[in-house]
Amino acid sequence: MPHSARYLIAADTGGTFTDLAVYDTQTYETRFGKTLTTYRDLIAGIIEGLEDAGGELSHGRLLKHGTTHVINAFIQRSGARVALVTTEGFRDVLEIGRGNRPVPFDLRYRREASLVPRDLCFEVPESIAADGSILRPLDTSAVKALAEQLQAAGVQAVAVSFLNAYRNPRHEKEAKDVLQDLLPGVFITTGTELSQEWSEYERASTAAANAYVGARMDAYIKAFETRLRERKFPGALYMMGSNGGVMASSHASSHPVALVESGPVGGCIGASAYARALGLDRLIAFDMGGTTAKCALVEHGRFEVQNTYYAGGYERGFPIRTPVLDIVEVGAGGGSIGWLDDNGRLRMGPHSAGSDPGPICFGRGGTEPTITDANVVLGRIGADSFMNGRLELDVQAAAEAIDRKLAMPLGFPGAQGVDRVAQGLIDLATVAMTAAIKEITIERGRDVRDYALFVFGGGGPLFGTQLARELGITNVIVPPHPGAFSSLGMLMAEARLDFARTFLQPVTESSLQSAARELTALEKEAVIAIGQDFDVSHLVFEHEAELRYRGQKHAVRVRLPAVLSIEAVIGAFEDAYRMRYGRVHPELTVDLFVLRVGALIAMPRPDLRQVSGVAASGEVPRTARRSVYFGAGEARMEVPIYRRRELPAGFEVRGPAIIEEYSATTALGPNDRMRVGDLGELRITCMPGAKSE
Repeated sequence: MPHSARYLIAADTGGTFTDLAVYDTQTYETRFGKTLTTYRDLIAGIIEGLEDAGGELSHGRLLKHGTTHVINAFIQRSGARVALVTTEGFRDVLEIGRGNRPVPFDLRYRREASLVPRDLCFEVPESIAADGSILRPLDTSAVKALAEQLQAAGVQAVAVSFLNAYRNPRHEKEAKDVLQDLLPGVFITTGTELSQEWSEYERASTAAANAYVGARMDAYIKAFETRLRERKFPGALYMMGSNGGVMASSHASSHPVALVESGPVGGCIGASAYARALGLDRLIAFDMGGTTAKCALVEHGRFEVQNTYYAGGYERGFPIRTPVLDIVEVGAGGGSIGWLDDNGRLRMGPHSAGSDPGPICFGRGGTEPTITDANVVLGRIGADSFMNGRLELDVQAAAEAIDRKLAMPLGFPGAQGVDRVAQGLIDLATVAMTAAIKEITIERGRDVRDYALFVFGGGGPLFGTQLARELGITNVIVPPHPGAFSSLGMLMAEARLDFARTFLQPVTESSLQSAARELTALEKEAVIAIGQDFDVSHLVFEHEAELRYRGQKHAVRVRLPAVLSIEAVIGAFEDAYRMRYGRVHPELTVDLFVLRVGALIAMPRPDLRQVSGVAASGEVPRTARRSVYFGAGEARMEVPIYRRRELPAGFEVRGPAIIEEYSATTALGPNDRMRVGDLGELRITCMPGAKSE
């Protein structure tokens, strides 16, 4: 790599905005860019944002990219025409799914249709026993004959998933080799490439999902790399994985389901870095963007990871067996649309105006009032200071739309009526977002009041104090550059790949010895896989396991101790089980269920002190004033407006007040107290009361 390669670049493509962070390894400066997401050409939006952030691609050392490309393909059903090849007699594995009924009282309940229609599900003769022994060899002649059918059907991708292949993947590999020879240009994947865990339905569903987005994601990554080479980019492109680490673009091309929540995880990584730096053991990372709001727990500097993700939601979606940060998401973003239902009730979301056309106040053709329009009308977002004035907002158009479409039909005429209805939209969004935070805390055995609320995204700082008061949280933290915080988090990300294997044995001295050997085998597998793209001289491993009481279906994931003793392993399990369910059952047998190994390699990244952006101490910040409606009463208030870049470390202010910056706005309610921390973070102490009516 040339000596001039100095820039570390991160790009986060969201539903409304594309955020960029560029770290200069020579000057130790971090710069940020923000552009509206260009759906017609996502890569063009990234290139434009890089120019905005001053990141010269010709001097780039690496580029980490998070994208909603994969999840959007699932939601919009815009993937490839996929076929499934499975064991003879198991053609309907995707249609049957699981026998549970997640929504028991909805008589019209239906799951979403499978990604693979039944007429594209095919069987071939083969059989592998539960212990991995071959009962019936793969009929390769049947696979060759099937290739002709697949070609005639015009399939663009093929998923191969055989029964018990997780114990012995030989037949899946043989079938893939045959199909690749006979179907050039068709994306082919197997279940065991993605998961070596049992659960026949989940493995087949994961393979189908990977095939569904594989060709599209492979083309996207190759096009991105071509555009980078055209601009003389000498570094490497890495993709942000859903597991909280980055992976090589080649691995992402063959394992695109690992990117299913690629976009939101960057903020969680950044939140965990700040939690460690600030000495905070319990943190709720809350990200409100233009389309959705997301939250996750950070405890002792670590975030939780779930092993199964449900695209489209647990109730109606389909499972993907891949490590994903444990994030709860709700359709409440700045672009979420306010509307009236058939009964004349005010509703909010989940539909979003996105970036095209966007909120009405953007002046890009939007016609439906949104959360952003409500905040602009209420004075919380400055019309002439949004994105430092680069995007001037039309307050009058937003107010007229809220009046015409919402306030008048609801019987709230005049300017005060517009304020009350706009506040109603804010309150509905708050209810949805507090429910998401309760789901990830209270419903999982945590007391939400024990946590600090760490807010970022373009809308997070606007809602932080209101959410905190609703939940009884005292401390709110706004990091530097919150609107581009996910891209900053990506700069902090390590390289990571995860490996897992089903291991069904009770916790005994003998089984723990076997588990240790299995973990060593997984480590060797990890070294080979991650060593293809990274220097493994500084490779470290994390060992985890899923355990459960015998007879239970669901397992609890725990981090394994360095020494695998019965006391230490069961102790770790009981601590996690008690946290989740409130009690333990020492009289029951504990079974090991799944063994997991995470392979991590540190990558160059900025120091948090280098991104603080605080002003020089001693400077007196300038203030303007603006009429703002806070919802605590009928009257507006004239409040001071501060520019964040002018606030020195140690600066304190008491609300009500507004703090503006390029990428976000922070709102302090009446009597809230704010202090600028040493890392440039805004530390807000929320006072009880002052809830919106």
